[in-house]
Amino acid sequence: MVNKYRIQTDNAPQAVGCYSQAIRTGNWVFLSGQIGLDPKTMQIVEGDVHKQLEQIMLNMKAVLTSVGGDFSHIVKLTVFLTDMSHYPLVNDVMKAHFVLPYPARSVVAVSGLPKEALVEIEAVSVI
Repeated sequence: MVNKYRIQTDNAPQAVGCYSQAIRTGNWVFLSGQIGLDPKTMQIVEGDVHKQLEQIMLNMKAVLTSVGGDFSHIVKLTVFLTDMSHYPLVNDVMKAHFVLPYPARSVVAVSGLPKEALVEIEAVSVI
């Protein structure tokens, strides 16, 4: 059995299903997908996809901070978009929050996301 530890912080949205905000095993931290939920209201932030992306970054930062990490520890991102025309915005937000070398990344078009979110991002980090 793998030793794994649940990561939980009140500074990021609580799980809306049967999953953890993140799981740590050894130096690896696997962040569950984040959507643009405000952790205080548990509602999607008002505004466009850019506002949702910025909230996702805040949420991921909160989870990483709770285990002593930051964006420099992320090695892989998976981005789920309901509209691939938002792809350039993903790049803009990444450039604002990450530095070279950027994490490996996949972007996947999906037909829908929880709570009618426009974007979801999951991450793998090594701390």
